[in-house]
Amino acid sequence: MSSSFDMTDEEPADALKELADEREAHAGTRARLKLLERTLMHFVPRDLISFLGKASLIDVKLGDHVEKTMSVVFTDIRDFTSLSESITPQQTFDMINSYLSVMNPVISAHRGIIDKYMGDAIMALFPTTADDALTAALAMLARLTEYNSGRKRAAYAPIRIGIGVNTGLLMLGVIGGGNRMEGTVISHAVNLASRLQTLTKTYGTPLLISEHTLYSLAEPDKFQYRYLGRVKVAYKTHPESIYEVFNHDQPHIRELKIQTLEKFDKALAYYHTRQVQRAQNMLEEIVRINPDDLPAKVYLQRCANHLLSGVYEGSEEFTGDVAWSHEYQLGNDIIDGQHQETLLLLGKLYDAVTTGASPGEISEMMLVLKEQIKGHFDYQEKLMHDIHYPFAADHIAQHKAYMKFFIRLKDEAASNMDDPWHFGFRIKLFLADWLLNHSNRDDRHFNRFLNEQGILNAH
Repeated sequence: MSSSFDMTDEEPADALKELADEREAHAGTRARLKLLERTLMHFVPRDLISFLGKASLIDVKLGDHVEKTMSVVFTDIRDFTSLSESITPQQTFDMINSYLSVMNPVISAHRGIIDKYMGDAIMALFPTTADDALTAALAMLARLTEYNSGRKRAAYAPIRIGIGVNTGLLMLGVIGGGNRMEGTVISHAVNLASRLQTLTKTYGTPLLISEHTLYSLAEPDKFQYRYLGRVKVAYKTHPESIYEVFNHDQPHIRELKIQTLEKFDKALAYYHTRQVQRAQNMLEEIVRINPDDLPAKVYLQRCANHLLSGVYEGSEEFTGDVAWSHEYQLGNDIIDGQHQETLLLLGKLYDAVTTGASPGEISEMMLVLKEQIKGHFDYQEKLMHDIHYPFAADHIAQHKAYMKFFIRLKDEAASNMDDPWHFGFRIKLFLADWLLNHSNRDDRHFNRFLNEQGILNAH
């Protein structure tokens, strides 16, 4: 007897085939999804997703953000428009992709993350250390030299690049609207890094860093650097110092820059305090010694222009003033008072140095100043520890770097201060200006955290 529910011999085979086909389809879908995820990771770095605390790209949503201290590296090909106009569009894309393909591994090897490509430009983030960022920048210049050797053999014009490096707090997050979102970083730190890259064209040097990166280096003595001036990113911001790093210069140029380092520093001190004729005399000597010192030539031309026309081409000139202003107030009575007292002592030290005070008087003033700075830093660092301030390590590292520069100047004052005007310039540059920028950036952020925690003006 048979039943209408009985299967024929063919039916189990058909069911098994359907099941196998379904499994194969699922496997294919999973493989395609994995391939799609890997492909998307080429457009959105996995590290950026991790910083946002997300396991996968599908978990990311509009408005997600996180605040971190990082170093930002901007690099751009010089005269790219001229290069691209001399070749076909296909050759232009081939050139860009060839160049980017050799730079990408250099950035990754130094624990950097490429945030985005902007045509021929690269924006990379270094969440580890400023030393990694600067070492990567120098490695990029070294790799470019090798790359240009290959271009020369192929009868192509060499590529030149400019690199700007800055370190600071930034906001990393997701912005957009409608059907379009993207990850990005936003902060003054990013804007300054971009400006530094642009200024490499002005000064004729391939690599510039900010004072913030300099003070964030764990081993600054590994690098050859010199002060080049100051820049204001926005009208109301305080001028920030910029430095040329010249480790990658050709050996003979690098050695001559080291040889003339003190003279160059003094020349810029005179230029930025409007003693242009004295600056010109020194710069002429530097250029005679080292005709390939392009930043020296830039300043020599600025001197000539000023003496001829009276027009001052400044990178934010210095006045002699070291004074407290209401614009520096954070709203915390204790910290504001400490800043005000420190600037008062720095102003007195500057005046004493530039008016010919004795070495004994200056040494005594610096001892008093050292105790004031130490007390200020100790107070902040204990408060950071007590309230578990999440950026305490970066902030304290800045304090330690500042003290290293202070001790260096203190030792110089005790042993050799042959040019009081130049020494006063350095007091303002390394001590007073740094304090103001650190206050406007790091201390203001710390104070905002105190306010958010409801402990403003506590302790």
